[in-house]
Amino acid sequence: MKPVLALVGRPNVGKSTLFNRLTKSRDAIVADFAGLTRDRHYGSGKLGKHEFIVIDTGGFEPDATSGIFKEMAKQTQQAVAEADVVIFVVDARDGISAQDHDIAKYLRRLGKPCILTANKAEGMVASAKLVEFFELGLGEVHAISAAHGQGTHTLLEMALKPLNLAEPDDEQDQHDPGVIKLAVAGRPNVGKSTLINTWLGEERLVAFDLPGTTRDAISVPFERNGQKFELVDTAGLRRKGKVFEAIEKFSVVKTLQAIESSNVVLLLIDATQGVTDQDAHIAGFILENGRAVVLAVNKWDAVDEYQRELVKRSIETRLPFLKFATMHLISATKRQGLGPLWASIAQAYRAANCKMSTPVLTRLLLEAVQFQSPKRAGMHRPKLRYAHQGGMNPPVIVIHGNSLEHVTDAYKRFLEGRFRKAFDLVGTPMRIEMKVSSNPFADKAES
Repeated sequence: MKPVLALVGRPNVGKSTLFNRLTKSRDAIVADFAGLTRDRHYGSGKLGKHEFIVIDTGGFEPDATSGIFKEMAKQTQQAVAEADVVIFVVDARDGISAQDHDIAKYLRRLGKPCILTANKAEGMVASAKLVEFFELGLGEVHAISAAHGQGTHTLLEMALKPLNLAEPDDEQDQHDPGVIKLAVAGRPNVGKSTLINTWLGEERLVAFDLPGTTRDAISVPFERNGQKFELVDTAGLRRKGKVFEAIEKFSVVKTLQAIESSNVVLLLIDATQGVTDQDAHIAGFILENGRAVVLAVNKWDAVDEYQRELVKRSIETRLPFLKFATMHLISATKRQGLGPLWASIAQAYRAANCKMSTPVLTRLLLEAVQFQSPKRAGMHRPKLRYAHQGGMNPPVIVIHGNSLEHVTDAYKRFLEGRFRKAFDLVGTPMRIEMKVSSNPFADKAES
């Protein structure tokens, strides 16, 4: 098991900057803005041969009693409970605060290994200002600068030292390739975090009745019926004109990156609002990236029969390019219709990674041409000779022949339908490429 380090502290002390430094990534959003991180955010790091997990948490207020600060405090408490070592981050420039005292009191009560870290301490290693942090009763103060990387290596050594880790085997470094990366995408407040919490059976993500609660793309491991998943909760995407905060602009980037790196995307639509321009925009982005997709209409229990019919119509008219995707009608809060989702997700993943043999593809192509020939273009009729697979996730079929530049889009859709039916490709986009055979001697001068 990898050791777990939790970063704890009040807002804006540099926990996310330190998280990015320790994981050598840019996974956590960083800005000069208090209260930016809200969920627990996991990342992997390495010191020599030792791998470890770092948990970034929101600004901790142990005594928060209501609103989003209470939910954030709950997330931090769960992170501390999971951790082997707690790194308590304070601001060396601002000095000690009443909130620091409250957090220190909470950590002392738990009795877990805790390292007191004074961040933003550029040039302050021997400063008398650091002495005041001894008041917190957590032992020696370790001065670092997360932004510049000063003292972070020593910090890691101190954090891992009390765990007495054995030397890891090189054979264990291999990652499991059978993990399906599932991104849950949609507009703000559509119920993405609620759905993942329902699947996990715990309040793993902050779910709050406020659009834009989730800001990072949060990754959570999950296993069902022996199949491993990596669930990615993304920030809700809204229209560019509605994105006023710089923070939210970063979130959009993170969401788009999460969609790009996933195997399957679960697109959530709000039944109470129907299909909006933004839903169509997200669906278009998923299609552009060639991701397998499953469509789910959430909050189905909150609408009447008339509204349900309107939603179905709006999906047909506004998302006609997602006809290949399976649609599910669900309610995340009431746990309705969630079982069949997994079968569709697994089916979409299998379809996206389907292997198609060249003889079968060629036979299907010739049968299709025999059934319906492509339209003649002037003197020439396109001749489709053979087909082979050109890639997976999404499946790419390459067709070779003559005069293929004259093949119409309608005929390509006809071929796509035949291939989909033969290989049962449900839930994944498909691309058909035409390769024209050319005479290699055409540009040679006659001798």
